[in-house]
Amino acid sequence: MSENNRSATQNVSEQQQIRMDKLAALQQAGNDPFMVNTSDRDTYCSDIAEKFEELEGKTVCIAGRIKSKRGKGKVMFMDLWDVTGKVQIFAKFDDLGEEVYAGLKKWDIGDVAEIKGFVFRTQMGEVSVHATAVTLLAKSLIPLPEKFHGLKDPDLRYRQRYVDMIMNPDVMETFKKRTRIVSEIRSYLDSLNYFEVETPVLSTIAGGANARPFITHHNTLNLDMYLRIATELYLKRLIVGGMERVYEIGRLFRNEGMDVKHNPEFTTIEIYEAFTDLRGMMERTEQIVNRCCVSANGTDQIEYQGEKIDLSVPFKRMTMIDAVKQYANVDFGAFMGDTEKAKEVAKELNLEVKATDTWGNILNTAFEEYVEEQLVQPTFITDYPVEVSPLTKRMQDNPLLVDRFELFVTRRELANAYTELNDPLDQRSRFEHQMMLRAAGDDEANEIDEDFLTALSYGMPPTGGMGMGIDRLVMLLTDSASIRDVIIFPTMKPIEEGKKATKAAAVQEEEKEEVIDFSKVEIEPLFQDCVDFDTFCKSDFRAVKVLACEAVPKSKKLLKFTLNDGTENERTILSGIHAYYEPEELVGKTLVAITNLPPRAMMGIESNGMLLSAVHTEEGEEKLNLLMVSNRIPAGAKLY
Repeated sequence: MSENNRSATQNVSEQQQIRMDKLAALQQAGNDPFMVNTSDRDTYCSDIAEKFEELEGKTVCIAGRIKSKRGKGKVMFMDLWDVTGKVQIFAKFDDLGEEVYAGLKKWDIGDVAEIKGFVFRTQMGEVSVHATAVTLLAKSLIPLPEKFHGLKDPDLRYRQRYVDMIMNPDVMETFKKRTRIVSEIRSYLDSLNYFEVETPVLSTIAGGANARPFITHHNTLNLDMYLRIATELYLKRLIVGGMERVYEIGRLFRNEGMDVKHNPEFTTIEIYEAFTDLRGMMERTEQIVNRCCVSANGTDQIEYQGEKIDLSVPFKRMTMIDAVKQYANVDFGAFMGDTEKAKEVAKELNLEVKATDTWGNILNTAFEEYVEEQLVQPTFITDYPVEVSPLTKRMQDNPLLVDRFELFVTRRELANAYTELNDPLDQRSRFEHQMMLRAAGDDEANEIDEDFLTALSYGMPPTGGMGMGIDRLVMLLTDSASIRDVIIFPTMKPIEEGKKATKAAAVQEEEKEEVIDFSKVEIEPLFQDCVDFDTFCKSDFRAVKVLACEAVPKSKKLLKFTLNDGTENERTILSGIHAYYEPEELVGKTLVAITNLPPRAMMGIESNGMLLSAVHTEEGEEKLNLLMVSNRIPAGAKLY
């Protein structure tokens, strides 16, 4: 064995060591698989079954990964997979010869190989390739997991997507469908004479959406810049320039929370078309969704997470006021523009409102809280309040509303479209209102983009615009529950960095204990009333492990915990601690919960128990620490 291989084999499992020894033997014999640069493949695995009558008896060359291997003596069967699927390989000692067959027997599951042979059907009726020549193309040095989705680490599929794709054909199929979906979008828009363009990812202004941006630094220009949160303002500049129909499919970056519907970087399409309005965008949106569904699934009738969804056109349409009236029993149209009345209604509906909220903000909040959960089938919600639509043209018959729609399917927004605002004076006043909100502490409010206002001042024709999340569309059309299931490499916190950070924090804690000024700490007075011992004993305090944690949609406070409580069933508990913790930092922690409280529904989610936290006040500010205990304590351990 070479010195390099000896060094590489340190700290590996026994199975890995065996595989590395096999590689070393191949290299010493002059058969290094990593020196093979090409393959003569002329046929895909799926073709062999689909075109069996045409290929039977003919010699083919296929290549792929070996995922199973069985047989003994002088006959062997293997399953070889490529990007299209699998085919069975039949190998015999008599056909390959002693030396080649002996080498074949040493191959491992996971190895990448080229097989030449003729197509036939076995006595059991299975279409196969009878091998006449075999070549090892790459040696798999790490054994594939036997049951990848049974691993305890719930994030491993996303961290090692390459293994996930090897072991799970459904994952590969999801990303094949994603490619077809994006191709269908391009094909449809190109057929309508749209221009596909690329706009800057780095900008000095984070504009086009209400979102918190990522900030980076341009060394040469010595300038802080933002990663784009939208492509809108650049695309509308191109409409001013005369391109008339443009679209961009690209990555956006928003420095916000992560959950099943949100990832910090995600893919969208934005389209803009001159000389049309919201109605034109509705037709474009319906066609994109319907065509992509048929392209991916062969039909526009699908099932998403157990619910049947009809994506045939046309889609249902409702105004926001009518939707709130139907599902919240409040007619905001009866007190149009009356903020004081709206705040009274907000109290009756238990809505969270800010001091700066007006009639339109409260209407939108009521919609989010009462209506969104009802919108399962595709529905266009129209006529939005101007306060939540700073880039949209006002309606001619009601200046409090704008010509905008959002498309909702399966209770979530899929697309957002406007009759675009092209009045530069109106646009400036709305930017100024956004800056007022920014000054009041809203770091997601828009900044004034003077160059965009200059572009509008040259004259932008009447324009319709639409933006759609590609990831959410793929989720819908592939029946994927999480956005991480449709992003090949979703954002993840590095494991090693987390371990180093934890270790460094522990060392720092040992070196210097934190000094707390308890003179500034206030605690609630102790209860004077005693609880009898029998009552206390009925409370079931248990150690619970955090399997998953995510922000509850439409709630600024709630986190949803999926917990291992030591039983076969996972437990869900909601806790209003999002102001103190981000969900991803709590995964894997061991907490303390009361597990025998009656179930309580919050935001439409049933919470079964309560997590324990320590609360105090420090200089007038409430502080909270979630109780975390040693990970050495098993899930379900009872606390006394």
